[in-house]
Amino acid sequence: MKFGIGQPVCRTEDKRFITGCGRYTDDLRFSGETYAVFVRSPYPHARIRAVNVQGARSAPGVIAVLTHADIASLGAMPCEALIGGARQTVKPLLAGDKVTFSGEAVAMIVADTAALASDAAELVTIEYEAMSAVGSVGRAAEGPEIWPGTSGNLCFDWEDGDEKACARAFESAACRVSLELVQNRVAPSPMETRNAIGLHDAETDKFTLYTASQGADNVRTAVAQRVLGVPLESVRVVTPDVGGGFGMKGFPYPEQALVLVAAKAIGRPVRWSGDRTEAFLADDHGRDTRSIAELALDSEGVILALRVTGAANMGGYLSLYAPFIPTLAGGRIFGGVYRVPVVYARVKGYFTNTAPVDAYRGAGRPEAAYLIERLMDAAAAKSGIDRIEIRRRNLVRSDELPFKNWKGIEFDSGDFPRLFDVAMEKADVAGFARRREFSRAAGRLRGLGIAYYVEITFSVGNEPAAIRFADGGIELLVGTQSTGQGHETAFAQLVSERLGVPFAAISVKQGDTDWINGDGTAGSRSLNMAGGALLLASEQVIRKGRGAAAQVLQIGSGNVTFDVVDGAGRFSAGEQSIGLEELAGLLRREKIPGFEGGLDSEATFSGTASTFPNGCHVCEVEVDPETGLTNVVSYHAVDDFGRVVNPMIVQGQVHGGVAQGLGQALLENCIYDEDSGQLMTASFADYAIPRADDVPDIRFAYEMVPCRTNSLGAKGCGEAGTVGALPAVMSAVCDALGVIHIDMPASPQQVWRVLRSKAVRPAL
Repeated sequence: MKFGIGQPVCRTEDKRFITGCGRYTDDLRFSGETYAVFVRSPYPHARIRAVNVQGARSAPGVIAVLTHADIASLGAMPCEALIGGARQTVKPLLAGDKVTFSGEAVAMIVADTAALASDAAELVTIEYEAMSAVGSVGRAAEGPEIWPGTSGNLCFDWEDGDEKACARAFESAACRVSLELVQNRVAPSPMETRNAIGLHDAETDKFTLYTASQGADNVRTAVAQRVLGVPLESVRVVTPDVGGGFGMKGFPYPEQALVLVAAKAIGRPVRWSGDRTEAFLADDHGRDTRSIAELALDSEGVILALRVTGAANMGGYLSLYAPFIPTLAGGRIFGGVYRVPVVYARVKGYFTNTAPVDAYRGAGRPEAAYLIERLMDAAAAKSGIDRIEIRRRNLVRSDELPFKNWKGIEFDSGDFPRLFDVAMEKADVAGFARRREFSRAAGRLRGLGIAYYVEITFSVGNEPAAIRFADGGIELLVGTQSTGQGHETAFAQLVSERLGVPFAAISVKQGDTDWINGDGTAGSRSLNMAGGALLLASEQVIRKGRGAAAQVLQIGSGNVTFDVVDGAGRFSAGEQSIGLEELAGLLRREKIPGFEGGLDSEATFSGTASTFPNGCHVCEVEVDPETGLTNVVSYHAVDDFGRVVNPMIVQGQVHGGVAQGLGQALLENCIYDEDSGQLMTASFADYAIPRADDVPDIRFAYEMVPCRTNSLGAKGCGEAGTVGALPAVMSAVCDALGVIHIDMPASPQQVWRVLRSKAVRPAL
């Protein structure tokens, strides 16, 4: 089919985006709306002795001022992943007796205009008693106690695997390598900052929240049940178009609840839109871990064991999934798709006086891939075995599938050695020596980086979807949320092919808890879960249609078949037939007993196993030895995403993921002063993200090895580019510099210093 599965259909949603017709939260307007501004702490760690808001309350245009005393009876922001005995923290909507990071909200001003609210915020006086701060995870154990009873600021202590077996493997190993690895903290930085508009209906006592999110129902659950303490049906959450999320918009934030509280208090809509400085200060950040990674191998370069000892920064409070990210999120696939028989991992989480940390594109899996791939390069250097060959010797073969890794996670499908070889060929690795000589002649250092990654998606649990027939087309209702991925196009392709409905007649509705409620978009789950639900709903449409067609055609239902012929769905029995769209229209016009709801259908897909996108990325960089500037000059990605619905969308997702991985590897670094806890990179003047000329022409190819755990055969692709890019780019940088390892980001300053001193930690 022209618009069916596997076709590179142009994204239908792009027309409204590029013509300025997108409808984002800030585009919405309501009668009598007011504006909120937050007074945020300049101190990373301080006791609040007094808050004086009298001047602000009497300022022109001010309608309300809220402090902790006004909302103390409400609940706190939740954490749902208390792994490793994690210490729960109470993160209030507004700070009460103390603040634990710079940028934490202390007071809320609501006024007739944003300017008046900002002016009034200047009149709030807060008496702080500054306390010593902990500005990095490396200082956490020695720093002042942030939360009472947390000795050494320890939040959790998680371990998994077989420590004794791992120790025995290291004792018997012919080759042992060890690296200290840093995952630099990153600020997600979507184009659209966080926002929220709160409304309250006094007659029904119901709330409506408009906000950019990665799942309206997830926000509703947290705000209604955990914070406001009201029934779910009392809160409606609407998420219109979203300008990027990258994980950060997957969690609830205090501002979303506070605009509702304020709206009820004043009887008018309350609007808040964060500025970029607020985003740097108060958005949940990503990564920020330090690890000692060790690998044991025999004399032939075969892996015997992997050992990981890590420390993870949680920030001043625990965000929704924070302890899960540096532990199980990536830890389940430590070792990737290499044969790693024994693993022992221990990760400690620490509180610091920094912004909370949670999921960021890949959420633990880029960290896991980076860890094993940097070790593979180090092992190749230590053993003298070529780094391509040492990977080939350890990759799980297709005849070993399904393969259970050390954690019991089963890789159901794939052809890892073949993809590896295809990548080597497409990247012309054999010709690299010649290209290196050309670069050397031009005064540049050229490096080659290789990384084989695997992802683990969150394709488990239940996800609903519905199909509604209307005049002129059908609507698909989904509980996932597009933040720029192209869901509207991909979901329409699925249903168009299965039901034989014109692609142009299909629209996707999402982001409203009055429509349907699912688990949102995270962990590359949307196509597998919502797509699976749409296919089940399509089958329900066909089952209903066969019964209805039997009555319309006056034959037995067992004689009716359904087929898509020339792109159109038809129910047939012998020489008699009726088109699906014609039948749906007939059922809407005429009341047929048993089919009062027409062909409208709803289904829930139950995912029982994760999927495993995987592939090989090959990167080449050139380094200017005079300035330390690194340019990515070649990038090849060969990926296995299972069955691909739309190659064009998949390619775009890989490009975006690689760009973000490249950004973390070479440019991005969210820096807090270790002693004061002050954020030093609170604007794009200090925090570098990739520009167009930083990203090369990415050569993308894919091999389809359908997964065996869902009928669609799709594995997901949204985060894979980042997972592969981190290790591939840094492998290339280290190769160019002739060193075993340097930490991210490989900024010009750091590279220049390495070239002058070669003062890097060697593999042990």
